[in-house]
Amino acid sequence: MQCRFCKTVLKDVFIDLVNSPASNSFLSPEQLNEPEVFYPLKVYTCPACFLVQIDEYKKSDAIFNSEYVYFSSFSTSWLEHSRKYTDTMTERFGLNDRSLVVELASNDGYLLQYFKEKRVPVLGIEPTANTAKVAMEKGIDTVVDFFGVRLAARLAKENKKADLLLGNNVLAHVPDIVDFVAGMKLLLNETGVITMEFPHLMQLVDNNQFDTIYHEHFSYLSFYTVQKIFRSQGLELFDVEELPTHGGSLRIYAGHAEDKSKTISARVAALLEKEAGKGMTTLAYYDHFQAKALEVKMALTAFLIEQKKAGKRVVAYGAAAKGNTLLNYCGIKNDLLEYVVDRNPHKQNKWLPASHIPVVAEARLKDDRPDFVLLLPWNLRDEITKQLAYIRDWGGKFVIPIPCLEII
Repeated sequence: MQCRFCKTVLKDVFIDLVNSPASNSFLSPEQLNEPEVFYPLKVYTCPACFLVQIDEYKKSDAIFNSEYVYFSSFSTSWLEHSRKYTDTMTERFGLNDRSLVVELASNDGYLLQYFKEKRVPVLGIEPTANTAKVAMEKGIDTVVDFFGVRLAARLAKENKKADLLLGNNVLAHVPDIVDFVAGMKLLLNETGVITMEFPHLMQLVDNNQFDTIYHEHFSYLSFYTVQKIFRSQGLELFDVEELPTHGGSLRIYAGHAEDKSKTISARVAALLEKEAGKGMTTLAYYDHFQAKALEVKMALTAFLIEQKKAGKRVVAYGAAAKGNTLLNYCGIKNDLLEYVVDRNPHKQNKWLPASHIPVVAEARLKDDRPDFVLLLPWNLRDEITKQLAYIRDWGGKFVIPIPCLEII
C-alpha cells in the first residue's frame, strides 16, 4: 500500500483492529441468516507526511449509497453547532443574497437550511440519494454525486463558484484526498473561503479514540499533514480553530495561495508548534496505540461479563458507526448487550453488523428500565445523559467506554 498523498510505501502499522463489516452496513431481518463480508481494519502511518490511513478495502461508492443510514439532523447538539457556524460565517465573511455557499457532503440539509433562512443562496453536493432527497424536500438545491475534479470542473463551467465552500466531517471520508482538494481549488471563487471540519488526529491518539476508526474514514488528519495536502493544490490555510465536536476537531480556513487578501492568523503557527511539541512529526508518537485500545477492550468486556453474572441488564444507546467499531473489536454480541436504542427511524428495526444487536426505539428503554446504558457515541455524552436523565429514576447508570471505562 502507498500513501494516498505522497505515494510513500507504507509499512508502519498504527493500529490493527482486525476485521469487521463496514460500520454503517445495518442488517435487515432477512440478512441475519446470510453471510457477512468482513474487511481488514488495519491502519498505517506514513513516515514521510504522517498521514494516518487505511486502504480502500470497501469502495466508497459501496459505502455511500442510497441505503446510507446516517442523517445529521437527529443530533440536536450538531444542529446547534451548525446554526452557530452559519451565524459566524455570515458575519465574518459578509455573506448575502449575492453570495453562493456550497457544502460538500451536505447530507439531509442539516446546515444549509440555516443559510437558506438568511436568504443566502446555497448548493449541496451529496452522494447518498436518500439523504439528499430529504434536503431537496427542504428546498435545498442538491447535486447527487461524488465530489472531485470532474464535478468541480462541470460546476465551475456553469459559473457555480463558491464564496464559501464548506465540508464538515467529509475530508476524512474521501479515498482520493488529492483529487478532492484539487476540486475545491477549481470550485472556489478568486477571493472565496474554504472551511473544513474534521476530527483531530492528536485527540484520537491522546484520548484513545480508536473507535473513530472505520472503513468510511480513509484518513486521520493532523493540521501539519492537511497543510501539506492543501499547499500541494495551491491552497493556503490562513486560520484554524480547535473545536470540542466529535471528541476534538479542527476547523480550518483556506483560500487560494494567490489570494493575498487573507491575513494568516497566529493560530496557524501556534497549532503547528503544538503538534510538533507532541511529537506528531515523528513515528514514535504513533507507537503503542494498539496497547491503549486493548486496555479498553479488556475493561469493557470484563464489565459486561461481571454484570451478566450478577443478573444485571445492560443496553446501549446510539447506533453510531464508532459504536460498531468498538463492539466488533471487543467481540461483543447480543448475549452481553441486549439492544441499542437510537432516535433515527432509518436504523430502528435493523441489526448492527457482525454483533447482530437489535436497534430499537427509545420507548423500549423506558419499558425495560435496564440497570446500565452504555453510551456508544461518547462524544455526545452531555446531550444524551441530559436526554436520558430519567433512567436515574429507577437507579440506572450510564457507562462511558472511551477513553477509559467510567460509570456515572
